[in-house]
Amino acid sequence: MESNKEKTMDDVGSVVEAISANDEIMAEAPLYEVESLCMRCTQNGTTRFLLTSIPHFRKVLLSAFECPHCGEGNNEVQFAGEIQPKGCHYRLEVQSGDQKIFTRQVVKSESATIKIPELDFEIPPEAQRGSLSTVEGILVRAIDGLQALQEERKKVDPQTAEAIDQFLLKLRACATGESPFTFILDDPAGNSFIENPFAPSPDPSLSIKFYDRTPEQQASLGYLVDPSQLNEPAAGASMEEASNDVDQIRRQPHGSVGAAAGQRAIAQSNSAEIAEALFQYSAPEEVMTFPSTCGACAARCETRMFVTRIPYFQEVIVMASTCDACGYRSSELKPGGRIPEKGKKLTLRVENFDDLSRDVIKSDTASVRVPELDLELASGTLGGIVTTVEGLITKISESLERVHGFTFGDSLDESKKNKWLDFKARLNKILSMAEPWTLILDDALANSFIAPSTDDIKDDHQLIVEEYERSWEQNEELGLNDIDTSAADDAYNSRGVTLKEKTEE
Repeated sequence: MESNKEKTMDDVGSVVEAISANDEIMAEAPLYEVESLCMRCTQNGTTRFLLTSIPHFRKVLLSAFECPHCGEGNNEVQFAGEIQPKGCHYRLEVQSGDQKIFTRQVVKSESATIKIPELDFEIPPEAQRGSLSTVEGILVRAIDGLQALQEERKKVDPQTAEAIDQFLLKLRACATGESPFTFILDDPAGNSFIENPFAPSPDPSLSIKFYDRTPEQQASLGYLVDPSQLNEPAAGASMEEASNDVDQIRRQPHGSVGAAAGQRAIAQSNSAEIAEALFQYSAPEEVMTFPSTCGACAARCETRMFVTRIPYFQEVIVMASTCDACGYRSSELKPGGRIPEKGKKLTLRVENFDDLSRDVIKSDTASVRVPELDLELASGTLGGIVTTVEGLITKISESLERVHGFTFGDSLDESKKNKWLDFKARLNKILSMAEPWTLILDDALANSFIAPSTDDIKDDHQLIVEEYERSWEQNEELGLNDIDTSAADDAYNSRGVTLKEKTEE
């Protein structure tokens, strides 16, 4: 901070213009000062702004206010970069007596919500907005905020004050590690973060999920959203009806043609010609186009889809979207056909550079493991992708750097820093083929694939394909235990009986 030159500005608008001009040279960005009003003593204090880039994480704008008259001070972190394509959901299980977990770094953006389900406690986006702290710091700050007006509250509303005192006892027990609790950080903008000290290995206490934003969340982030996509129940409508409407909006695909129209046509007609026309897109050159919504800016865009069959694998659906409004592009691979009865485990022994060029299809239900790196990615990580062996390892490296944020920064202690440097060295070592290594894809739905190096997959001795029976827990996670096809089976059987009777006539 000392090396940065300080510049005094007249107002915040000048600061914003100056910061925008320095966007290309953030490494030498100066520290800006602006005179601002203190909300405690109404005297003038000083606010300092610094635009900086956290290594492998985000561009951030740091601001700090200090009043020399009353000693009031606060700080804030605002994200100067783009909103991420998907929201993020962090879930940290905190066990009683585990003091180390309270020192984990936490970034809470201005759109993030923090929840502790055991206490039915929630810190909304407008509270502690844009904070850079630790798990303990977040809880202590919440305790101080609730405690601040307790004396006045006891005079006006003793009953409420007593209930808050009882709640503060429970919250302090969590903050000191006496009681176990769950720390949930949910950010629709995808700009929040909880440190994983075990990275790149999985953290048994921390789970991370990425999700598509709802139209309501898009609107809250400032995006222009079609009013027809928002759930606005008419006056007098019951909450139950509103809830059903929300479910219907979320489950129905966008657009009135393509997939949605096809489903309706099949449901409303028994004509074999309609079904045959809808499923004629079986060659890559025959592409179906239907309207969709951009996952980044919620503008109208087009999604292109075609169905093709991969040798030694199965039928797959390739989907690609491009947004003309913001330039966002995405591609995705979906499995076609029925759900396989067994899961599949693919083990590839990578021995030369030709093996790095093998095609790989990793579905969103597949986990990835590289034993030589002690690296394991849970199912759902990276989503469904089509790449090569080398491309998969490169994407894993980029994802780790993005998700684990500060663990690559200059604030990392020496032991953790050496651990990451060693991991990066081993990662580069396997990509340079200094020694053979093993890639394992485990897919409970058998929708992943590694291309063989021979014409017959049985002759490829470096690739081992194993099928296995899914456990009840795996079926439960995939939602297969709740599937009930009895109604469809009855309809199919009754139709078969009717056709048989007509044939006999």
